Amino acid sequence: MNDETITLWRPVGPAELRLIDESGMQAFPPRLPEQPIFYPVTTEAYAVKIARDWNVPASGSGFVTRFRVRRDYLSR
Repeated sequence: MNDETITLWRPVGPAELRLIDESGMQAFPPRLPEQPIFYPVTTEAYAVKIARDWNVPASGSGFVTRFRVRRDYLSR
């Protein structure tokens, strides 16, 4: 991992993954009304658990995205 970035994970369902794919895997879509906050997590294992426990029952499948964020951005 680069010291200037931190890796985060975010579980998503198939509809959100499709929108991410449509962005060229460059952006998360705007939040849905039932998802008022953007909720990345700090471990892949926790993201997998959320995808399995929340996304699969809700939509039939769950996926885990991985992305890096600049540390100086997060420190704000």
